[in-house]
Amino acid sequence: MIAKLLNIDESVRKMELNFETGVPFKPLYGVTDDRTLELYMHHARQESTKYFLLVTAGEESVRHGKVSDKAKTEDQNLSDSYILGLDSINEVPNVANSRTATEDVCTTPVEPYQNVPPIPISVVESDVEGSGSGDETCVEEGIYGEGGILGDIEEHRIFRSKKELMTCLSITVMTEKFQYKVFKSKPSFVVVRCVHTSCSWRVRAKKLVENEYWMVTKYEKKYTCPTDFKPVRRRQATSWVVGECVKRKLINPGRVYRPRDVMDDMKRKFGVDISYSVAWRGRECAYDNLRLGTPEQSYKLLPGYLHMLMATNPGSVVNLEVSDGNKFQYLFIAFAASIHGFSYCRPVISIDATHLKGKYRGVLFTAVCHDANQQIFPLAFGVGDSENDASWSWFLGRVKSVFGVNSALVIVSDRHRSINNVVQEVFPQAFHGICMYHLLNNLKTKFRNKTKELEQHYIQTAKTYNLQDFHVLFYTLCSAVPGVKEYLEAVGLDRWTRSHAPSRRYNIMTTNISESLNAVLVKVREFPITAFVNEIRLLCQKWFHECRTKAAGCTTMMSKDIETKLEERKDRAQAMGVICADQYTFDVVDGDRNYCVDMALWTCTCRKFQLDQLPCDHVLAVVRKTPYQAYDLCSLYYTREFWHETYRGVISPIPHISS
Repeated sequence: MIAKLLNIDESVRKMELNFETGVPFKPLYGVTDDRTLELYMHHARQESTKYFLLVTAGEESVRHGKVSDKAKTEDQNLSDSYILGLDSINEVPNVANSRTATEDVCTTPVEPYQNVPPIPISVVESDVEGSGSGDETCVEEGIYGEGGILGDIEEHRIFRSKKELMTCLSITVMTEKFQYKVFKSKPSFVVVRCVHTSCSWRVRAKKLVENEYWMVTKYEKKYTCPTDFKPVRRRQATSWVVGECVKRKLINPGRVYRPRDVMDDMKRKFGVDISYSVAWRGRECAYDNLRLGTPEQSYKLLPGYLHMLMATNPGSVVNLEVSDGNKFQYLFIAFAASIHGFSYCRPVISIDATHLKGKYRGVLFTAVCHDANQQIFPLAFGVGDSENDASWSWFLGRVKSVFGVNSALVIVSDRHRSINNVVQEVFPQAFHGICMYHLLNNLKTKFRNKTKELEQHYIQTAKTYNLQDFHVLFYTLCSAVPGVKEYLEAVGLDRWTRSHAPSRRYNIMTTNISESLNAVLVKVREFPITAFVNEIRLLCQKWFHECRTKAAGCTTMMSKDIETKLEERKDRAQAMGVICADQYTFDVVDGDRNYCVDMALWTCTCRKFQLDQLPCDHVLAVVRKTPYQAYDLCSLYYTREFWHETYRGVISPIPHISS
């Protein structure tokens, strides 16, 4: 059956069949006749694991041991190898089928694990639906990690590339405390031997036809060097190999791992002394490996990565803009899950920018808001050259086109000049508020001798709800800090105070939610562009899953944070007196002050009720004495349903770049 499929004359060439289950690149199991081949096919149909059939066809002269001395010396390529999937075997129903293998050959180069027609030496998956999952485990084969060597050198073992093969060889000999030298290396095969001429240790590998895979065809494991033979230096401890040995220690972006630590680990694990420069270069190689290549390579990978992001997350909005010279200029990303979730969040968007620390620098732009549980909800990310009018206009223009705008929308930011200019232009209908803490820092710079007085009075003045309270607090502030009145009025009282804002800011008086997101990304901001974007996706993917799980586990009417806040307010309301004027109007006595609550208009003279759309202490005191229900007085933005709906969308993973 197999001979007919591959057009092999069994009278001339001997066929050897092996198969394996699970991850490729593991020891193979023999298939000796049609019966065992049918057994392999039966299991391949039943199991969802990927099955591959390796066919090695050698010359008859090899079978009988008639190999010339020249062939033995040069280690000539005397056999062909094929890797087939179950689908290719199913297409040959009986031995009488005369179709040749060349009819199924695909000439287009393919990446490993891609679903292509069955062809010689191209990996074809028997389980098409399972493709794309678990690629990373194959990439790590033969690489040294915390637990030791992940896979040993064995005959018939397959490697993705010659580089991966040589890396595994280097780590193997370092572990065994000896060295090898390349005896012969050509584009189609390589032979390595121990550096000692009398040692029989030897490895031969060849390149499989028409792709980049390499297979170990011969392995002499016996190590026969004299016991007193000690190489002067370990030639295999190159910077690339060192990087492969230590790269797992660098998976966590926040870990501090110095070249001196690399030197210590190589000495401890392999007994190898390396120089500081080799350790430093090895660490940089590991970074490049983990971060999808060098900064230059990363920019080349970006379009393909963004294509996969949109393919796996349909509905997402991704804009990549380049200059006339095909140079990177701007990037905008809004996940479909964020676009859907924003409809269930309060319409207050915090925007901010922070510097990237990679080779080509740049600026990260972010837009975030609060969910029903008062947690950060990321909306959009952007990358530009710097924080200027053009880049802010480009980013906010995309935010507007994706999320829309309405009269209730509030934009909160710092006082950067470009933001002030662009928000008025892009969001003319929206209210633009200022982060009160950024303004406080500006005041501290201008009035340096009055820092204590500013901190004492400014925060209360900015956060108060009631206009009467504001006037008292503002007068106190101006009296304590001469000159501050003119400065704050020039900024605009409505832009930094809650009491004067024409639109609801709810509890978002600062850009802390944007700053918090920037702080989470502080370690990955030095990554190359594609790796950086991938870290953002991973963060949001994890974030959405955790919040979705919390929302699904909520059993109360409101979100967990709001329920806690309502309980605290109910406790304070216990001590308040309520005097009824009619069925809608009530006078609430809170200590030495009285507050008027109008249940028909949903107002309280403290103004917390109408500005936060959440019952204040005084309204809850009325609820305690009347048939009104507290939950009916809360905005839908705080409910469990809106919380759950916010995270209904899923940010899907993206296959590893090797796939």
